[in-house]
Amino acid sequence: MTYSIVARDPQTGQLGVAVQSHAFSVGPIVPWARAGVGVVATQSIVNPGYGPKGLELMAGGLSATEALAQLVAADEEAAVRQVAMVDAHGIVAAHTGERCIAAAGHVCGGGFSCQANMMFNDTVWDAMAAAYREADGDLAARLMAALHAAESEGGDIRGRESSALLVVAAVDSGEPWMYADVLVDLRVEDHPEPLTELERLLRLQRAFSHTDEADKHQQAGDMAGFWEKFSAAEYWAPDSVELQFWKGVTLAEQGRESEARAILIDVYRRDPNWAELLRRLAAVDLALVDAQLIVRLTAPPA
Repeated sequence: MTYSIVARDPQTGQLGVAVQSHAFSVGPIVPWARAGVGVVATQSIVNPGYGPKGLELMAGGLSATEALAQLVAADEEAAVRQVAMVDAHGIVAAHTGERCIAAAGHVCGGGFSCQANMMFNDTVWDAMAAAYREADGDLAARLMAALHAAESEGGDIRGRESSALLVVAAVDSGEPWMYADVLVDLRVEDHPEPLTELERLLRLQRAFSHTDEADKHQQAGDMAGFWEKFSAAEYWAPDSVELQFWKGVTLAEQGRESEARAILIDVYRRDPNWAELLRRLAAVDLALVDAQLIVRLTAPPA
């Protein structure tokens, strides 16, 4: 009782799946992905096993078409399932069982599939496909465009509750614990406007991805690169207290004390605990070891 999209970006090779449903916590059930292998959306009267089993079959060398056909043939309840897969080569396969609750259907395009069941209108999946094809931006942005298009066509006949967005890299790094494989993994478990909330989380995820890149530039001694990436982070999360705190710390470390103090005072007004955190960071040599500077930076405003 869901609409979703699975896709491979032909430019980057990234693989993604996005979903929204009037069901609690859709994220652990419908979307499945593995870097360098493929993506799966399994829904309707859902059998979650299609996700890990489909990925395992594709990892073993089967195409999305072959993997899905094998799983559907072995499923006695295939008539109530809706499943779509895209493999790392962009091969697409989808199945909508004849007993899926109307309105139900799917449409496959170049490297993607849109599918939906229990929809208010039978225009949902075609609208999703059109939006995905026409959208600008990276894969995550285009997947979100498809979800919004589904909602604009009426979406789930019961309404909305949860959503999820999962994007993985084109190549398996061999070290998934280092976050190289999973680029976006966001879930909204229960919300009156799950797509709006998912967009908010995506903006935050983009912001903190930029801060990770900024840190790499800083560690390499490239402060111009650091500030470029940090400015990009601020663009996506202009109200983040944490970003402003670290901006103030970095300015202080560069000897720009008056600028740092002005930013940090504003941070402390919003939450005075950040001043105590700065003292604790200095105590273990993780930031600003000059004791007098810490005193000046954490003093109450005049």
